[in-house]
Amino acid sequence: MAEKPKKPETPEQHAGADWAQQVWLWPLEATRLALDSYAQWFADPKPAPSNAPEQMPLAWTTPNVVALQLPSMRLRAFSRGNAAQPVLVCAPYALHGALVADFAPGHSLVGALQRDGMNRIYVTDWRSATPEMRHLSIDNYLAELNVAIDEIGAPVDLVGLCQGGWLSLVYAARFPGKVRRLVLAGAPVDVSAPSELSKMVAALPQAAFEQMVQQGEGIVNGEHMLRFWNTPFSQHDVEAVLQRNLRDGSDEARMLLDRFKRWDRETLDLPGAYYLEVTGRVFRENQIAEGRFVALGRRIDPAEVRVPVFLLAGENDIVVPPDQAFATARLLGTPPAWLERASEPCGHLGLFMGRRALRHSWRRIARWLQADIGDVTGARISA
Repeated sequence: MAEKPKKPETPEQHAGADWAQQVWLWPLEATRLALDSYAQWFADPKPAPSNAPEQMPLAWTTPNVVALQLPSMRLRAFSRGNAAQPVLVCAPYALHGALVADFAPGHSLVGALQRDGMNRIYVTDWRSATPEMRHLSIDNYLAELNVAIDEIGAPVDLVGLCQGGWLSLVYAARFPGKVRRLVLAGAPVDVSAPSELSKMVAALPQAAFEQMVQQGEGIVNGEHMLRFWNTPFSQHDVEAVLQRNLRDGSDEARMLLDRFKRWDRETLDLPGAYYLEVTGRVFRENQIAEGRFVALGRRIDPAEVRVPVFLLAGENDIVVPPDQAFATARLLGTPPAWLERASEPCGHLGLFMGRRALRHSWRRIARWLQADIGDVTGARISA
């Protein structure tokens, strides 16, 4: 009988890293742990459906409509009129859903942008992969992002969150005339600057990723991996993410804790082809930063991105630490006058859900998106 794998390190054991950041690392950590117990991991059947009644998916916080249905995504429109400059939030496609951008009242990036005057906001609501999607690659997601932007009407202001950030940067380099301004929040691009995420990928043999995809018959099964990881979060973890005290026993506190638990459990499955390309080309080989990444038939050079760029980092982020988030700046062709940086005293998820981060840096970003920016000739680029 195979030896049962060791449980993952507690937050205290993991150099002070709390669950709220490990939630972005567990897919890789689960793979690492599985290496100690191949027989158990790869002999286990796929998780059976729960016998409990299925809950309805979490509702979005901010009213919206589905503007476009594509195989890889639903394009959600949070618009209050058609006259304003469009903003597209490219959510991360990494085993948790796009609700990270619209989690709850007071903890919604979409809501924060609306409060600060942004009236045409869209979000990429990535679909969980089905068996028919198992061969979808990064190129497929770039192509459908391009279709979505054509539907919205280019040029857009593109806001990339976490892994939606490297995808946004690649898109901006591939289609330079379709992006007016670019925001990269907690975005891993140059992984030569170390992080827990990049170190974990580098430590795993390629065979581990391939075996995981084979076990899922071409799909990376989010529910299976979450069950294997099985590290619960605490109330303290949620408080750190949301940047508020939830110990008062109020209805709002109970709602937020329950909602966070459900959000964590609503995982997405990923196409195996896409997952292998991300772990290989983006994280193991660092192709984007080295100018070797080929997107839709063309080699991508980050220096071809010359639009205004805003980089946002979390000071306590172990997934994409500030050195890595800000390392992107040296790769770009953006003039220094058009490059902005900001950091927040929080971890990774706090950048997108934290009350203070939304009131502070995202307010600054919203104003930056709407401001006139002088170009190198002294002309003005209006909002």
